Amino acid sequence: MAGRLNDSEVAQEMGKMVAFIKQEALEKARELKVKADEEFNIEKAKIVRQETVAIEAFYEKKKKQAEVQRKIAQSNHINKCRLKVLQARQQVLTELLGEAKSQLVNISNDRGKYEKLLEDLILQSFYQLMEKDVKVNCRAKDADLVRSAIGKANETYSKEFGYKVNAVIDESNPLPESGAGGVVVGAQEGRIRVSNTMESRLELLSEHMLPDIRILLFGPSMSRKFYN
Repeated sequence: MAGRLNDSEVAQEMGKMVAFIKQEALEKARELKVKADEEFNIEKAKIVRQETVAIEAFYEKKKKQAEVQRKIAQSNHINKCRLKVLQARQQVLTELLGEAKSQLVNISNDRGKYEKLLEDLILQSFYQLMEKDVKVNCRAKDADLVRSAIGKANETYSKEFGYKVNAVIDESNPLPESGAGGVVVGAQEGRIRVSNTMESRLELLSEHMLPDIRILLFGPSMSRKFYN
């Protein structure tokens, strides 16, 4: 049986135990700190990634919104420019047609050509109406030319259909003297009418020839893909 430890030995052993416990505690503390640092760094990296992704997504959204706004602004600007161009072109066409209309009155100055034109207009009216009895409206000052033109148109018409049209000038309803001339031919008490005045012919011509006039003035449209 070993002898009892004296006080000095007891103190020495106690010191060893305290030192051991302290060392264990320090090592444990270091392990906990290392683990805590690792977890902190992991969590920090996770948060940084999440925030980075969120920031990138935010700015990507802002970038797309800015791009959309830019395209909208660009589209609006292009449309405004196109509208101004179209308005300017329409103004040119309106002025051109206005100028042509103002020159219509000169057509009747050449009586020979004007009578031939009246003949063609009356004959066309006969073809369109296909009626035996018609009334012709014209300017009062054109009455003699229209009578002559009716006779010549009837000669051509009768060769094709075997009869002449009973065409009478409606002197009670003349066309306005301020007009450019031409005729209006009606049948069945005016229920059917063919307007072949100079103004109506110009209007008809402008409707049919407008696409060609636009091309002549402004060139072909770059956005148009098909042509009739």
